Amino acid sequence: MERKLKPIYVQQSLQAKGVRLFSPSDFRRVFGVSLRATQEFIKDHRKDLFLKVRNGLYALRSDPPTEEAIANRLYAPSYISFEYALSRHGIIPESVYAVTSATMRITREFIVNNQSFTYSRIKKQAYRGYRTEKIEGVTVLIAEPEKALADYLYFVDLKLKLLNERLNVRKVKKKTVLEYAGLFGRSSLLKLAKEIL
Repeated sequence: MERKLKPIYVQQSLQAKGVRLFSPSDFRRVFGVSLRATQEFIKDHRKDLFLKVRNGLYALRSDPPTEEAIANRLYAPSYISFEYALSRHGIIPESVYAVTSATMRITREFIVNNQSFTYSRIKKQAYRGYRTEKIEGVTVLIAEPEKALADYLYFVDLKLKLLNERLNVRKVKKKTVLEYAGLFGRSSLLKLAKEIL
């Protein structure tokens, strides 16, 4: 017979282990309970203890994960890029309201707690140029400044994004931007990148 999990114990255990986002299988590993016990516990405490991020992905209401951590886990594999990363790296001056990510999967958008998470598909050979960064103790994948710019300009070149006239490219490594832009295999993108730089 399985031991009955108590909400306060579950909350404290997840916090102590630094588990801020979890799937039912993660929950089972942490608590050593059956799939059925896991499903019932999550279902019974979805309103008071847990926040449903999407089907099969949950977070603690009392200790919600960062939007960057959600972005990486919501639709994987992906890394944060485009406008969100450009803003974070100081390349565009505006605050960005959607968390924008690159993926090799189909383009998607999710709304979680009134926050928009957008995922734009890029070519497999261009899926690189990101690094790990610790944000509130959680490791997330985020594009290097030069890769975020190359990713963004790729979609500008495809006429799927408008060019921000206030790009600050003084601190980016121009040669690196052109190397990353070359991964997309579009001469028009390289031409655009040279004009911007």
